Amino acid sequence: MAKLQITQIKGVVGEKPQMGRTLRGLGLRKIGQSVEQPDNPAIRGMVRAVRHLVTVEEVD
Repeated sequence: MAKLQITQIKGVVGEKPQMGRTLRGLGLRKIGQSVEQPDNPAIRGMVRAVRHLVTVEEVD
């Protein structure tokens, strides 16, 4: 199964609280931090909600 490498590129100051909770749900806490998550619809939806704060790459 493919995985997604998600990297936080912007902070959550000034964003709605829901954005910070979504980043925490993805496992991100700091700018520049990267995590690998499985590529499934739930993770894709979370990434779509915070797409202006993260970058995403597919990893095999």
